Amino acid sequence: MSVTVNRKSVIFYPNPRRTITKFYFTDDAKALHVIKKVLHLSADEVYFELQQVLRDFATRHRRITKVFENHFNNLLYLFKSLDVNPESLDEHTRLLIGAYFTHEYSVEAAAYFNPSIVEHPDQYGLKEGEKRVVMSFRATGEGHISSIVFKEAVLDAENNLRHIEPGNLDEMPECIKRTVYNKKSFIKKLDEMNIHKDVVNLVMDQLKDKFTYGELQAAISETLKDITLTPTKRKVIEEINWVADSHYEIKFSLDTALSERVIFPISYSESNGIEDARFVKFTDDDGEVTYYATYTAYNGYAILPKLIATKDFYYFRVSPLNGKYAQNKDMALFPRKIKGKYAMVGRYDGVNNYILFSDKINLWKEARLLQEPAFPWEFIQIGNSGSPIETSEGWLLITHGVGPMRRYSLGAVLLDIEHPEKVIGHLKYPLMMPRESEREGYVPNVIYSCGSIVHNNQVVIPYGMSDYASSYITVSLSELLDELKNNHHK
Repeated sequence: MSVTVNRKSVIFYPNPRRTITKFYFTDDAKALHVIKKVLHLSADEVYFELQQVLRDFATRHRRITKVFENHFNNLLYLFKSLDVNPESLDEHTRLLIGAYFTHEYSVEAAAYFNPSIVEHPDQYGLKEGEKRVVMSFRATGEGHISSIVFKEAVLDAENNLRHIEPGNLDEMPECIKRTVYNKKSFIKKLDEMNIHKDVVNLVMDQLKDKFTYGELQAAISETLKDITLTPTKRKVIEEINWVADSHYEIKFSLDTALSERVIFPISYSESNGIEDARFVKFTDDDGEVTYYATYTAYNGYAILPKLIATKDFYYFRVSPLNGKYAQNKDMALFPRKIKGKYAMVGRYDGVNNYILFSDKINLWKEARLLQEPAFPWEFIQIGNSGSPIETSEGWLLITHGVGPMRRYSLGAVLLDIEHPEKVIGHLKYPLMMPRESEREGYVPNVIYSCGSIVHNNQVVIPYGMSDYASSYITVSLSELLDELKNNHHK
């Protein structure tokens, strides 16, 4: 028996009008060429050009002069070669120079897909049967660089979605690096990544058992002064920096709407994109709630699984996931501890679903095989489609499978509530497959979800369509559970 799927008519398309400001820089010589030209302008010419820029862009970006100021400060080291004291320049000149090294980037010009959904921290002022939610999306722009964007919405009693459209003032967060590193665990992560130990020691031997980001940078700079270092060893040192840059904190201004906040790649480890964030509302043993998301950082050559933590969607902490089984994509955290341990579903071998347990949320050294591809629609590989959902009958895990022609389908399994390493029910046939109107996009024949929610006895599943746009479906929870229980795992 197939489960009834209610497809909603709402479609979220990419919006090219959503832009952020980015630092624009190619090389020192070209930058100096531009700066010299600005310095040769008269005060009146500087004022006129700056006013023209402000008229055209102040209504498109929040605190645009602050952006120009920050980008000017990125260039301070260049003024020494010009024999110019940057502090002697007037405000208009500094801002105009900053404007020349700023450009707009359309974060979702190409795609808006692979959503997740969680309960919003604020449930105030709703009608009976309503729930306010946070949806996250993978937004993709020029160069196929992905970032995380959000949408605030309300599910009504019938699970119709009333969402808040973003304004025209999308916001990048302030980046704060305050990480204190543990040398032992830092070296362990480098070892997991097969980074050469002899080169690692050149840097790490200069540091104490606990060190800051700044102290690490000083040690790296000191090591790079050695002119005998081979190009290969210098590349290894860059990889040390890559791991360090993977830890950071970001903070959005309180005057930003949730739908205007953009988490754009910051560290080198994610320079080519932040992929497929799986958000989950996690409740600790003491009742404290934290919203976590696992995602895949990609730098064009390698991937690094990472973890985001936030309590309010204003302030976020970002760190890498460590351990033998914190590899590959598709890691999704359970919404609470199980028998005192954190639990995660992952696919470290790229084919099968595993369940992972750990005493520490960032370190994953234990894994058990949970599920292998069993049906034709998932023979190539299987994976999760977001964090497991706790129900009265067990843990409901929405899955995805890849079959002939690399067509993706959504499925589901039921895990034992006390022993989630046991699969107690599964769907023999896909819960849903891409219909004809959903098959065209950047990657055809793909439907993909990063997290679902239960509301009013319905499972609300947002999903991406062929890596281009997004929509959502609802499924009766009781009907789905009955079907899963009728197909006992053997």
